[in-house]
Amino acid sequence: MSAVPKVREARPANQRGAARLAAVQALYQMDLGGTTLPEVLAEFETHRLGKEVDGEQYRAADAGFFRDLVGGVVDDQRQLDPAIDAALTSGWPLARVDATLRAILRAGAFELTHRSDVPARVVISEYVDVANAFYAGDVPAMVNAVLDALARKARAAEFGG
Repeated sequence: MSAVPKVREARPANQRGAARLAAVQALYQMDLGGTTLPEVLAEFETHRLGKEVDGEQYRAADAGFFRDLVGGVVDDQRQLDPAIDAALTSGWPLARVDATLRAILRAGAFELTHRSDVPARVVISEYVDVANAFYAGDVPAMVNAVLDALARKARAAEFGG
């Protein structure tokens, strides 16, 4: 079992917010540890979501939403990665981005392109919050900029375009 990235400091989250955070951790684990989708879904649903792990209490999460995010990113990664790559600063392709940040951007991009039931601005705000749980400094602002660029293409109508 691969280690998942440690959260710096999380503010209270609802069940979808907790599902987003868990999805990022699961995607990270799959990226670095080579864990399969069925394995990571089973591990998180059985041992992490709403459970205590290594003295840390995981929040109760919307398991269906978690499953949709992780499975959706895996299914659509070939479409998501080029879109994210195009939204990143020139000279910083997605391959150069660390695994946790890649997971945040992929999950956010998937939600923006496939979950129109969630307003784009909410999606962006939620993943900026996830980024704040792992990073200080400029990284959350970069997540905001990349997801905003993706949202303006995928959901132009929500931005008056």
